Amino acid sequence: MTAKTILYAAAASTLIAGVLHLAIVPMFFTQMSTDITIFFIVSGLAQIFWVIPVIKRWSKPWYYVGIGGTVILIIMYLIAVPGSGYPVNQLDIAIELFQIAFIILCSIIIVKDRTASRLHKRSI
Repeated sequence: MTAKTILYAAAASTLIAGVLHLAIVPMFFTQMSTDITIFFIVSGLAQIFWVIPVIKRWSKPWYYVGIGGTVILIIMYLIAVPGSGYPVNQLDIAIELFQIAFIILCSIIIVKDRTASRLHKRSI
């Protein structure tokens, strides 16, 4: 995979996860409390925003924060849904898979940048 392909795939994965988080809000609006509704709106918008730092190749801390935030969302999901005995549905699985893909792809971007930076230093 080329570097641009990985960037676009990472951006697409967080975009899709964010959109799916926002899709949960109207689907379960009557069943969720206001706090949970706000949580899904904020997390969905944050994931959609994260397309910008990925595509524009902002500094590595942005990738680390994106990975960390996504890991936190996955842990919160594991505690709140399967950990509490609630049924897991297909939308949950899709969101988690896109979030895992984002983590993996951003990790690849970081490693490739680190390798390219080492090679550049050696050639100087």
